[in-house]
Amino acid sequence: MRIWGVTLAAATLACALPASAAPLTAQQQHDIDASVGEWLAKAGAPSVSIAVASGGEVVYAKAYGKARLAPDKAATPTTRYAIDSISKEFTASAMLRLQEEGKLSLDDRVAKYFPELASADQVTIRQILSHTAGYRDYWPQDYVTVEMGKPTTVLAVLDEWAKKPLDFAPGTDWQYSNTGFVIAGAIVEKVSGQPLVEFLRANLFAPLKMQDVTDADQRALGPADAGAYTRAGNGPVRPAPKEGAGWLFAAGELAMAPRELAKWDISLMARALLTPASYDALYTPIKLTTGLDSRYSLGLGVREDHGRLVISHGGGGSGFLSANVMFPKDKIAIVAFTNNDWADPGAVAQRVAFAVLPPTAAEARARAVFDGFRAGAVDRGQFTDNGNAYLTAAVLADQKAGLAAFGPARLFELQGESTRGGLRTRNWKITTAKGSLSVVERGYPDGKLEQFMVSKAD
Repeated sequence: MRIWGVTLAAATLACALPASAAPLTAQQQHDIDASVGEWLAKAGAPSVSIAVASGGEVVYAKAYGKARLAPDKAATPTTRYAIDSISKEFTASAMLRLQEEGKLSLDDRVAKYFPELASADQVTIRQILSHTAGYRDYWPQDYVTVEMGKPTTVLAVLDEWAKKPLDFAPGTDWQYSNTGFVIAGAIVEKVSGQPLVEFLRANLFAPLKMQDVTDADQRALGPADAGAYTRAGNGPVRPAPKEGAGWLFAAGELAMAPRELAKWDISLMARALLTPASYDALYTPIKLTTGLDSRYSLGLGVREDHGRLVISHGGGGSGFLSANVMFPKDKIAIVAFTNNDWADPGAVAQRVAFAVLPPTAAEARARAVFDGFRAGAVDRGQFTDNGNAYLTAAVLADQKAGLAAFGPARLFELQGESTRGGLRTRNWKITTAKGSLSVVERGYPDGKLEQFMVSKAD
């Protein structure tokens, strides 16, 4: 189950859902639709569905392409997709809810609940929720194995995989483990006395009015939902096999539409459903015994991206991939689901973020200079004398002519920064409507640019 694992025409079918708050600007909507449509055509995925939350509201939800290929069925914003490993943040939050109720502690040893498991007296609940326990992952492959095509039970998974010797001493390393979350889900059921999905529905989904979440573990999604698709290499698109019942329990069992997950994201960014201590645990990455930052908390990735806090997770199973990205300080979240297992919707989330997220100061300047080059003119006050001398009328005309074939920018990515000769160098990768470009930017501490050189990326 990866964290992040018929070709459509460029003019894809799309269906919009009215937003409950003030919508994005017309330009933002246009940019999102154009950018996502370009990704879909290039990726060859049957469909992709997105939701954008901003300021405590779902402000945009839209689906592109086909939910099913035979019979032909357009995706809509209410179409449900399997979210696979994004389910882990709900299992972790169920644990936090039980801790709030005084029914368990994240520092409890696994032995308190399942003493027969390997090293159970050494491993804590916190470690299984943060992938630092050392239990061997039962699904490292990017396909459904023969064994996983057959039904199983929680106890069978634990007996086969959670009794093996640990891959490392608890807390000393980070290694993704679906097995650990099966243990976590089993503990939730033992402590609460309820099936896991029922506990989630009562304690998390119902309060947030997440009314159309379903369990995709025990059976395949129905004809009203997205179909699952796969392909070998660049071969034809085919229906993907369903994992056997029981294998996705607690690690990847949920299915929903993007708008439903966006409701959860809103509550997480607002810290509105759980206690402050629980949100602190979700927001704080676990440190290993070596002192290294794991960049993972409890069912969630947590990192700083050039000064901006990013909380995220992805999901990948047979025929589905999903991405969930939150920017808590900006109160913006982006959800992207797709019914394929070869083209990463994380790239869609990035493209949408480019359209809706306020850029950093460095990126805002780079974007402005690039747009100026596309127009054949620049703000010369941004450049040093050397820079202005280089940017002659002929150079600007050549830039404009050369960039015309690439179209507008869809994504700016800062690849690296360094210092040379008193100049701060930034290397950018620009994804455009029709290709990729590289930029070497050099500037002085006072903000003046000495150089902004654009070339076609390899």
